[in-house]
Amino acid sequence: MCLINGGRTERSKQPKMLNKAWRIIPRPLLETVLNNHVQHHRVPQPLILHGPRGVGKTTLIVDRLLDGWNKGPNLTGYVDFAQNIEDHHPHHNNSFPWSSWSNCPQPSLAELSSQLDACLESMAETAIRLGTIGSQQIFSTLNKWHGLNTALRRILQSISNGSIQAISRRGSTSTLWEKAVFALSARSNVNETTKIEEASYFKEAIAALRLAKEVIRVQQQWRANAVAHLNRTGGYSRSLANSATDWPCLLLELLSQAAEMDHFQPKLIINNIDVLRNASVTDESTICSSMYHDSLIWRMIALGANERCLPIILVTSDSYYSYQAYMDFGFPDIFISRETFGWTAQEAKMHLVTDYFTHSEWAVAAEVVGPNPRHLFELYALKQSNYYQKVMDDKDSTFEDIIDSYLAYLQVTVVNPAIDKALSLLQKFAVDAQSGKISKDRLRFGAPWRHPPRTDNPTLCLEWAKLQLIDFVQSLVNTEFGVNYLADCSLEILDDPSAVALLEVGLLYSQRDPSFIRPISRGVERCLVRWLVQERMQMDFWDSLKYFWQRIIRGRSYRHLMLQVGYK
Repeated sequence: MCLINGGRTERSKQPKMLNKAWRIIPRPLLETVLNNHVQHHRVPQPLILHGPRGVGKTTLIVDRLLDGWNKGPNLTGYVDFAQNIEDHHPHHNNSFPWSSWSNCPQPSLAELSSQLDACLESMAETAIRLGTIGSQQIFSTLNKWHGLNTALRRILQSISNGSIQAISRRGSTSTLWEKAVFALSARSNVNETTKIEEASYFKEAIAALRLAKEVIRVQQQWRANAVAHLNRTGGYSRSLANSATDWPCLLLELLSQAAEMDHFQPKLIINNIDVLRNASVTDESTICSSMYHDSLIWRMIALGANERCLPIILVTSDSYYSYQAYMDFGFPDIFISRETFGWTAQEAKMHLVTDYFTHSEWAVAAEVVGPNPRHLFELYALKQSNYYQKVMDDKDSTFEDIIDSYLAYLQVTVVNPAIDKALSLLQKFAVDAQSGKISKDRLRFGAPWRHPPRTDNPTLCLEWAKLQLIDFVQSLVNTEFGVNYLADCSLEILDDPSAVALLEVGLLYSQRDPSFIRPISRGVERCLVRWLVQERMQMDFWDSLKYFWQRIIRGRSYRHLMLQVGYK
């Protein structure tokens, strides 16, 4: 990862520092943990690599580990669901967003499922060419979960141009399968749609794989009306949800069965899995994205628990996957959890001081934005820019002025838009509470958010939402931004709509161990405090009176959740 050197040296003191390319620094402990997980050809559980934004999870996988995981017998499929978000992805020469992916335009579920299918199909074709997946294996695995006779007859009828006489109704399932594989293989050769140069049994396996996909597609078409009805009524059906993930899960099962030490060791890395959970759906004959997401992960878990599965690593910055996902899918240890917070201040200082920052600059940067690798990378990029030289040419300017400019950039481009999104979520909560969609348990006696406006007037809802958010951020300031949501085992803070909104937009992160809710970085924490001070300064007399009424009579207090190990 290189930076564009757009600036001159700093006062001619550090010509080497500002011309030095940013380097990817190894993370030996975390790399060893992940390497130990993927060295097995089959494992009982998926692994979730999670942590706040900007700590280097994607960089670690893509730039440090992925090449090694594709050497020798290893084959690693890498799927980044965020790659479809063109305005916020390095693949399209843009940078990752600091806030949640849910704040960005969402890709469609069809795009994401096609991306996953294409990756798994490519891996399966590689396994076929290695001789580890054959036609009979595809048939037996498909026949284990699906009734095939009707679908095979339908496919044979379409291949033979509607000639029903060509299809025997007394044939066994295996006979129908062999006929369909032969017919599909012959049609591919005649049409020359593909060029397969392998031996005939490889051709048969490739044709069998395409036939399995066609069988599942036909069966999904039969369920289209049922799925449309499910979407209209807002219900849930496990069988319909599983039908949408039949193809990728069949490929996962085939690859897991084909895995063999020192011969074929497949792995799957899914980056930004949270994008799948929030994807948009435009076709009513397709299940909703959250149902697809849950079905896919459920079946990964089941495959690992029942038969062992190829190593799967899910990478995410969404704090839903640090604790809540484990409870939603069963129990706290249903996934292998690996949480990373980037560098400690000591580690960052050891790697960066004198190479990228002077000692005095580091002292300021560590105090203001912390050791977050992405913050430090962006500060270093700012140091290389022409803007830095212009500021430093002023005799009264210091490095602190660069830090202030960077914080202003974070405030305007990251924190303020995310807070606007959080306010809209709180407004929706107020409207839902007024219409009776919020449970009475969540609006229990004494809750600071118990009395939203009794009308859906947007102005009143916005005023109430802003008051709630100011009150919540003030309560976080009083707890020094360290709230332990498991301190009293009540999870009460997760009922707070303000906490949920800030977690959803990505400004807060609920970490797993220790179980604190905190800003994603020290730089974002400072921007939240700036927003709070600015809002307090802009209040008129009546707004101040409402605020003090909220704080004194209904205000939040989470100081009892500051519990931590060794704290009394």
